[in-house]
Amino acid sequence: MSKIKIYLDNCCFNRPYDNQNNLLIYLETEAKLFVQDLILKKELELIWSFVLDYENNDNPFEERKKSISEWKSLAATDCDLCDEIADGARDLMMLGLKQKDASHIACAIYAKADYFLTTDKKILNKPVTGIETINPVEFVRRFLDE
Repeated sequence: MSKIKIYLDNCCFNRPYDNQNNLLIYLETEAKLFVQDLILKKELELIWSFVLDYENNDNPFEERKKSISEWKSLAATDCDLCDEIADGARDLMMLGLKQKDASHIACAIYAKADYFLTTDKKILNKPVTGIETINPVEFVRRFLDE
């Protein structure tokens, strides 16, 4: 059986740096850290992309930027921009998604990820097809139920 392929967007990677006094943020952080542990144990396959590189390079906090960029070396797949991703992103923008968000999702779809993990409610509330967009807490619940 093949491993589950996941794509974490920039919101997920940055969640541990948010204020943890909010219970939902804390739970999302713990779920995201659990997912990362599964990646380290090679129980999940991580998908990376040029969009993650681009957004992370804009991170003004050097320690955070370095910590996030280290996950690239653990990725099973690293997507570079191509026509298929660009076309997919344009289609997703028709749903009202921002260009970066649409590009993240298009990369995940292109790389045949099973899940797109995000904490961004604007993305989670869009009718995205081609991949399951899911909050990390819900992903962990499903993973543990299997």
